[in-house]
Amino acid sequence: MSESVDLNKLGKLFVSAFPEMDIDEQKLSLTLYRLLAKGAPVSREQLAKVTGQSLENINHTLGGWQDIFYDDDDCVIGFLGLTSQEMPHRLEVNGHTVYTWCAWDTLFIPELLGATAHVTSTCPVTQKEIKLIVSPAGIKAVNADEVWVSFVSPDENELRENVTTSFCHFVYFFADRTVAERWIKEHPGTFLLSLDDAFAVGKQVNAARYMQTLNQ
Repeated sequence: MSESVDLNKLGKLFVSAFPEMDIDEQKLSLTLYRLLAKGAPVSREQLAKVTGQSLENINHTLGGWQDIFYDDDDCVIGFLGLTSQEMPHRLEVNGHTVYTWCAWDTLFIPELLGATAHVTSTCPVTQKEIKLIVSPAGIKAVNADEVWVSFVSPDENELRENVTTSFCHFVYFFADRTVAERWIKEHPGTFLLSLDDAFAVGKQVNAARYMQTLNQ
């Protein structure tokens, strides 16, 4: 168990930090995640075709979202934790390779994709490779005796303004508790979660943000 961490409060922080989505926005968000998981940029026309929403509505919704990134052709290449661009945390899903912005993303995104993911990451201190198999229901396999996740509770305004600098830059996997504890002492405001607790917080956030669509 993670020590002295209110997991429910932590989950609520991430839910409240982002605007509540209506059912069309939830469908668009899940569709965008699932198209991105195929490893290629996603066009607005693709989103309109798959969701059945008008291109006007797609443009309006995407224009109001933070933490979404585009290529030179105005196609989406990154969205709230998932990207087709190479980064340190790798997901292999249904034969495709994509990447996430931080370690925690690899734990909650498989549920949003409705698929099991093979995760490969690296301890930032020892450079030891960490591999997981994560399904929508939980952690299925780990290549270490125990894995810890560094975490931080950012200010909600900072989280809204830039999730990568306020949160993602502090969230990694560690296969050694001693190394992990040393790392968090060097990074004020960070703390450790067990792998299961980090997954549980992600599941809580998914359920709250996609309550009308996730299990439909």
